[in-house]
Amino acid sequence: MTGIKNVEIVQAIVHKVGNPTRAEDLKLSSNSLLLNDTDVRDVLAHYFLHPFNEHEQYHFTHISNVAMNEVYTYVQEIFANPKSFVSQSALLAHILYSKSNHVKIKEGELYVVQFNDVLFNNESVEAIGLFKSESKETFLKVFPHGQGWEVAVEEGIDIHKLDKGCLILKLNASKGYIVLAIDNTNKNNDAQYWMKDFLQIERLANNYHHTNDMLSMCKLFIHNEMNEKFEVNKSEQIDMLNRSMEYFKTREQFDFDDFAKEVIHHEDVIDAFTQYKQTYESAKQVQLDAAFDIHLSAVKKQVKSFKSVLKLDKNFHVYIHGRRDLIERGVDETSGKRFYKLYFDEES
Repeated sequence: MTGIKNVEIVQAIVHKVGNPTRAEDLKLSSNSLLLNDTDVRDVLAHYFLHPFNEHEQYHFTHISNVAMNEVYTYVQEIFANPKSFVSQSALLAHILYSKSNHVKIKEGELYVVQFNDVLFNNESVEAIGLFKSESKETFLKVFPHGQGWEVAVEEGIDIHKLDKGCLILKLNASKGYIVLAIDNTNKNNDAQYWMKDFLQIERLANNYHHTNDMLSMCKLFIHNEMNEKFEVNKSEQIDMLNRSMEYFKTREQFDFDDFAKEVIHHEDVIDAFTQYKQTYESAKQVQLDAAFDIHLSAVKKQVKSFKSVLKLDKNFHVYIHGRRDLIERGVDETSGKRFYKLYFDEES
């Protein structure tokens, strides 16, 4: 997130939230933090806000009515009555504690923070932040001692790595606000309690998510599904990855049928791609639209994962950026080893 230097921390508080299944306690603070040091304020603002991608937007939900989402309700009360900040933050800590009963959930500090002047879409808005630090790092502290120096070991929080965070912007309140959220410690396991159980948020259906989801689906199809159902070699997979990324880089709109004809070509592979789209939607619980405006920020995010490197044993790495017709693959009859033949005009 940009524009952090101008953000004002109005008030902040810290509560200690354990895991009740391990008999760890919930320890509540009775007072807000005294943030008189401007350097501390600047460090905290950067620690809290820097990791967020403002394009990855969510909103609060509930199976019946968003007004029954407890986090949404307590945050709404803070916005309406800032004097209730301490009491509402305690209620938020209680909710998080009640949801922290998975074996993989670690004890940590819950920060509740009220912000002013958060820059979003070139507009300064109010926001409430919920942040949890779980991971501890070991630091060396060097300090003067007599005529020399001493070294001590201390445990603390790495200010460059936020474990969990949620920034609720005071926008679209009736639709569950605009929420930015991250979880850097439980991305791929069953302990995704932060997003699902505690916050109860869902992604907003916007072009960023449409672009990101479609690229993710394409990448998995090429790496996994196509490799299982069709006889393709690594260079052919890389070529299709390159053509997929080129499509998203050079088009303003995505159209599923146009993409299939332009990038995939073969009818049987297109049929498998269409079927895989349905499988992906069911497995990931997302809706992949057949047409949408391509979001360049999502494309830039995915570029690094669309690797165009052909690894041959441990001896060679070949970077393939295009022109699949200039690559030949074969088998040497004498040695039985496989080979690639590359055609080019100039060497540099």
